[in-house]
Amino acid sequence: MAFISHHFDVEMVVVFGILGNIVSFFVYLAPLPTFRRIYKKKSTEGFQAIPYVVALFSAMLTLYYGLLKPDGVLLITINTIGILIESVYILLFMIYAPKDAKKFTAKLLVLLNGLLFGTIIFTTLTFSHGAERIRIVGWTCAAFSVCVFIAPLSIMRLVIRTKSVEFMPLSLSFFLTLCAVMWFFYGIFAHDYFVATPNVLGFSFGIVQMVLYMIYKDKNKHGILPIVSIDMEMQVDKHVVPSTAKIGSEFAEDDLKKTAKTGSEMPEDGTKMNEQNAEPAEHQEVVVSVVISTDHDGKEPQVHCNTILSVEY
Repeated sequence: MAFISHHFDVEMVVVFGILGNIVSFFVYLAPLPTFRRIYKKKSTEGFQAIPYVVALFSAMLTLYYGLLKPDGVLLITINTIGILIESVYILLFMIYAPKDAKKFTAKLLVLLNGLLFGTIIFTTLTFSHGAERIRIVGWTCAAFSVCVFIAPLSIMRLVIRTKSVEFMPLSLSFFLTLCAVMWFFYGIFAHDYFVATPNVLGFSFGIVQMVLYMIYKDKNKHGILPIVSIDMEMQVDKHVVPSTAKIGSEFAEDDLKKTAKTGSEMPEDGTKMNEQNAEPAEHQEVVVSVVISTDHDGKEPQVHCNTILSVEY
């Protein structure tokens, strides 16, 4: 009876391990549209490399655990693929990112994937042996996996705040939940609770994300809050020219023309004046104040902007 039970567990480990590899592969491919867009536009457009550096570190750490663990082949395969895919993402990011973003990403890679990962390998190989080493690395993987699964909290908060699911696609939430299920059962049948335990949290957050998607999918379709009014005020030579411009309205040019003063006039025929006889051009500073209001139940602050323009007459 014990033999049959053990044989069944081994079969289930293989089944859920293979399914976990397949689903995880699709999760790794999820950012492809983002990097296709980066490649086409030759710009990272404000995207951050942190998720990809963290994913690379997670794959490296789990690969190390799979190498130490007996029968860890299915952990080795998917995490080797994950390391290759995440490395390509980071390489593309480094090619098209602005200088400051490149420096920050390089520092993060050195600290996380270099120093921290190197320290974990050195200390576990030097100060632990056999089953104790596997246990230490296993707990390290589990702790870091919990941190990774907590990361979606910021996305869920954004969805609730903006009432938009633009930044939380249903397909990604679904595959992440499915991935957590596969690796949970892999850990259960393999009696590897370092793999099974963190995926309980991953499954829970995945379900919450899909529930949020169903709640807010028909709400605001865009993550940007709608602009309902733009209030502008111009100050020319200390004379204030107010103008409230709703969307699509014209700027109060007549008010500006009445208030602005010019020291020299251009000929009516539009010809240029002789440079030798022309008087020095006058300069004025025009202060433009813009207030942008968003319709978000009055909870969002208004955006204020003051711009100083130098006008030459």
